[in-house]
Amino acid sequence: MADIPEDGLSHLRVTLSEVAYIGPGRADLLELIASTGSISAAGKAMGMSYKRAWGLVQALNEGFGQVLVESSRGGASQGGAHLTEAGRVVLEHYRAMQDKTRQAIAGDVAALRSYFDMSKRK
Repeated sequence: MADIPEDGLSHLRVTLSEVAYIGPGRADLLELIASTGSISAAGKAMGMSYKRAWGLVQALNEGFGQVLVESSRGGASQGGAHLTEAGRVVLEHYRAMQDKTRQAIAGDVAALRSYFDMSKRK
């Protein structure tokens, strides 16, 4: 069973069009690419293949109509990958939306938790 987030927000997907959307997985991938400088390392950290990670990067770049992740062959020592300004902006706004959503639902999540005795449920 997946970990249940304490704040009650398990998934926020923002859809701008049929091909332009971002959710927690894509945001985590962008964040890991930014911190590791590598699509491969980011994918590995998320338990996915390079092919899957690269496919998500391509989908983000094409979906948003501009390059969010720039890469060059050869890995981090000879190139690697990094977020463009557009990639940083998309990630920053998505994380801000997550934070605002958490704040907006905090009272309702607390009310639901107090209403239902979660210790008696499996």
